[in-house]
Amino acid sequence: MKPTNAPLVEQRADPFAYKHTDGYYYFTGSVPTYDRIELRRSKTLAGLQDAETFDVWFKHETGPMSRHVWAPEIHYLDGKWYVYFAASEEEDIWKLRPYVLECTGQDPLNDEWIELGQMQAADGDEKSFIDFSLDATIFENQGKRYYCWAEKTGGQFAASNLYLAEMESPIKLKTVQFMLTTPDYDWERIGFWVNEGPAVIKNAGKIYISFSASATGACYCMGLMEADEDADLLDRNSWKKSRYPVLETNYEKGIYGPGHNCFTVAEDDVTPLCIYHARDYENAVGDPTVVPKSDTRPLEEIIADPLYDPNRHARVMEVKFDADGKPLFEFY
Repeated sequence: MKPTNAPLVEQRADPFAYKHTDGYYYFTGSVPTYDRIELRRSKTLAGLQDAETFDVWFKHETGPMSRHVWAPEIHYLDGKWYVYFAASEEEDIWKLRPYVLECTGQDPLNDEWIELGQMQAADGDEKSFIDFSLDATIFENQGKRYYCWAEKTGGQFAASNLYLAEMESPIKLKTVQFMLTTPDYDWERIGFWVNEGPAVIKNAGKIYISFSASATGACYCMGLMEADEDADLLDRNSWKKSRYPVLETNYEKGIYGPGHNCFTVAEDDVTPLCIYHARDYENAVGDPTVVPKSDTRPLEEIIADPLYDPNRHARVMEVKFDADGKPLFEFY
């Protein structure tokens, strides 16, 4: 396994790695141009860096799904492959909504993918997915499947909260949204008030949801929610939130803005791993070559925009646990 401070896959923010029953790791993430869904696979984690890439879907030219294709995740549900991702519109670049793709076959790299449209709220839920929504993940517990996502009510500059709901199907929710967490603490409010990028790991009878906080520069960091696996996960009293970040910038190691992680297992199928992104330097610099031609902002604004700095690399660390079974995130 590569050390924590070495990239696993370069220039792939919001990484997602899933080890399937065929023994392969399937990997995706946000490409720097934010214009497609890319997949790759490898028998080993290290092999993901140089694995062949497959562009399985491209953004539309206009309308829904035509800008800011962000944070894809690949899941295998009920015998089918799905990709969950967020995208906005060329005509309204912050109109982020969650969308779903389904693979028509069992080979996600080569078989055709079809669009299932926007993720659907539960019947009677008039709040979910009506505003800036992104970073969805999926997990199962006690025979139920859950959908967890970030949403801002009030546009791009509002607070980004995390919401949770039970799923009825791979494309629709069964219950109305439950607000899991809102940015309460100072470390969640640097630059922007943000909770986003949820990921789920289970251990010793508990469910842990990691999440990312603050703006996307060096202040980006991770917090942690926890609940008993037997609890009602849609009850506010079931969850406890970390008072301080569990992973943040480490100047000594040269790892800046760690966050938006996923969890997987090592090649031994036992050792839990955290796959996250971070930069090698503190001050992000936007790269004009990855910005869409329709973005007519002055050059100095693009350079100052950390979203267009392509060097958020996917990295890996082993997850260890404390005496109470809580996950520890430590650079080594």
